[in-house]
Amino acid sequence: MLIEFSVGNYRSFKDTVTFSMVAAKITAKDKSLDENNVFRIDDNLSLLKSAAIYGANASGKSNFISALSFMVKFTRNSSKDTQADELIDVERFSLSTEKVNKPSFFELVFLLEGKKYRYGFEVTPKKVIAEWLFHTPTTKEAKLFTRDESGISFSTAFKEGKGIVERTRDNALFLSVVAQFNGGIAKKVLGWIALLGIVSNLIDRGDRSYTLEHFEGNEAKLAIIKFIKKLDLNIDDIQLETVTTSVPPTLKEIAKRIYIKTWHKQYDSNDRHISTIIFDLDKNESEGTKKLFLLAGILIDVLTLGGIPLVIDELDARLHPLITRAIIQLFNSNESNTHNAQLIFTTHDINLLSNTIFRRDQIWFAEKNKLGATDLYSLAEFKVRNDASYEKDYIQGKYGAIPFIGDIQHLIGKANGKLQTTVAATAVSQER
Repeated sequence: MLIEFSVGNYRSFKDTVTFSMVAAKITAKDKSLDENNVFRIDDNLSLLKSAAIYGANASGKSNFISALSFMVKFTRNSSKDTQADELIDVERFSLSTEKVNKPSFFELVFLLEGKKYRYGFEVTPKKVIAEWLFHTPTTKEAKLFTRDESGISFSTAFKEGKGIVERTRDNALFLSVVAQFNGGIAKKVLGWIALLGIVSNLIDRGDRSYTLEHFEGNEAKLAIIKFIKKLDLNIDDIQLETVTTSVPPTLKEIAKRIYIKTWHKQYDSNDRHISTIIFDLDKNESEGTKKLFLLAGILIDVLTLGGIPLVIDELDARLHPLITRAIIQLFNSNESNTHNAQLIFTTHDINLLSNTIFRRDQIWFAEKNKLGATDLYSLAEFKVRNDASYEKDYIQGKYGAIPFIGDIQHLIGKANGKLQTTVAATAVSQER
C-alpha cells in the first residue's frame, strides 16, 4: 500500500512536495465514509482507499503522474546494459536558475508484507547523486543502505549488497543492480515499485495488452464482461478474433493481430430479439467504451489482489460522470474492495467534489504560483465545515487551484471585428 510519494525539482515541481494517502484525524459528515473509505493498519496508521487531484489545466496534475512514472521506469530499467551510455531522462524545473544544476528528488514510502519501506533517490541527467533505502522492522526506522557522492554503505540487514557496489554505474540505481543479482530485499522492493499501475489519459498499448492477456483466462474474461455489462454499455458479449498473416519466409515469423469483437442484440420491428450483430471495438464503439474495456483488466486485477495502487491521469476523460463515480465507489467500499486496493486519479469532474463521496483528506489540489512552480495540498488543510459544499466553494475559488480567466468576450469581439473587416475587404476586391 502507498503511504507517501514525494517529488522535487522535476518539471513544474520546484520545491519538494509530498502527496499522502495517510488518513487525517478527521471525521466525515457521512459516517459511512469513515468506515468504507479508510482502512486501519495499526493503532498509529490508517490509509485512504482513494484520492482525487484537482487543478486548472497546466497546473501540474499530469506532471505528478509523470514523476511517479519516471521513478517506476528508472527503478525498473536503470541496471540494464542498454542504459550504460545513456543520459538519465529526467526533466528538472527550468524556470529558476537556482534549480538548473541541482538534482531531482523522488521518494516512495509504502507497506510491503506488513513492513514499512522508504526508498528514494536524487538524480541529474548524468548520474545518481544520492540513493537510500530504509525499513521499519518494528517501531523504529532502520537503514538498509545509503548512497552519496562519497560512496555506498549498507547495514548487516542488507548483506545482499556485498560485492555489488563496484558493479553499480554512476547512472544506475544500486537497488536495481542488487535486484538484478537476486538480492532478496531489493527484488521485493523493486517488484512492488515496478508493479505500480500507472495509466495515462491516452490509453496506450501496454494497457490494451494487459486487458487482452487477462481476457484469455476464463475467470478473468467473465469478470471483465460482467464489469462491462454492469456499466450499461449495451454490450451482450465480448470475443477476441486472432488473424494470422504470413511474412517473408526468410524471417520465419508469423504476425498476429487481435481484434476485439463486441456482440449486440438485434431486434425486429416489434422489439423482439431475433439475432446478434457483431461490432469491432476499435471501429464501431465509442471512445468511452474503448477506454472502459482497456481499463477493465487492470481495475479488476488491482481490486482482486490489493497491495499495489492504481494511478490514473484524467479518470473522467471520455466517461459519463455516473460511470466515473461507479468506478470510485468500487474502491470506496468494504464490500467490493476487500483487499484495500488504492485508487489515485486526476480529474476535472467537479460533480465528484461531494461530502457524500469523499472525506476532505481524499481531495487534493495542484496549483502553480506566479513563478510557474506547482504546489500540492489537501482539502484537509483547510478549516471546512463537514456539511460544506465542496463543489460550490471550489468554483468560487476558496481552495485555489482554478483557472483565472480574463475577458475573453472582449478578445473575441476584437477578433470578430477584424474578421468582418477582412471579409468585407475580400468581397470588395472580388467585385472589382
